[in-house]
This record gives sequence, C-alpha cells and structure tokens, in this order.
Amino acid sequence: MKNMKGIYYVDSNVFLYPVLYQDMPEVDFSKDILSSIEKKDLQAYTSTLTWDEISYVAEKLLGRSDAIEIGRKFMNFPGLRFIIMDEEVMRRSQMMREKYNLKPRDAIHLSSAIGRNIRKIITDNRDFDNIKEIERIGLKDIDSE
Repeated sequence: MKNMKGIYYVDSNVFLYPVLYQDMPEVDFSKDILSSIEKKDLQAYTSTLTWDEISYVAEKLLGRSDAIEIGRKFMNFPGLRFIIMDEEVMRRSQMMREKYNLKPRDAIHLSSAIGRNIRKIITDNRDFDNIKEIERIGLKDIDSE
C-alpha cells in the first residue's frame, strides 16, 4: 500500500475483518491498512463508538474473554486517533440520519468525521455511498488512492 495523503476516517469493519475472518480478500486489505496506521503512514481517526461496535460483535461471535482482549488491543492501537462522542456529534448525527436515512451508528460515524473535517472514510459499508459530505473508499480501492 502506497503512502496515502490526507486524513481518513476508519470504520469498524476494517478492524473486524482480521479478527473474525481468514480467507477473504478484505482481511489482507484490512491488515495493510492497519499496518499503515500503526507505522503512522496513514493519518487515521475513528469514533469512540467503534470500540463499542468491535466489542459487541466480537463478544457475540467469539465470547466475552476474546472480546475484552480485542477491545483492549483496539484502545491501545498505535497511531489511531479517537473522536469523542459528544452532544455536538450526537446532534449532527440526528441531522445526518434524517437527511440520508442512515442507521444510528453510521450516522454517528459520519458525524464524527464531518466534525473533524475528514472527507474520506475507509469502509466496505455501501451505506456511505452517495453521501455528499464524505467519499467512501472501499478496502479493495485503497491502493488506487
């Protein structure tokens, strides 16, 4: 993966693919992205909500003790910056949800990115397509950036 310019918002699926799956192309793409964040080659942000998503899915699929360990590793991930969910993010989330008919968590991710003037989100979640405030970059598309 080449050095990507700019600031990126990273959705929870980038963190979940390597934890939950093995033989999928998305796993390798995710690992490359995470490696770039860790080496600080990629300037990356995510919401504190991402911890909730990762922990919830991991506990549901892998069990509580694995989920706790995965959550701990996520919170200490080198190079990753967190955007705190506050009242401003919440209010903007409601507006984005109404405007684009988003799920609540997707609205929070979008609002978090917008609040930091981040205009690119790395995710395979197509719910972010056709949203004028942000450009969705799929995991497979990351090398073309």
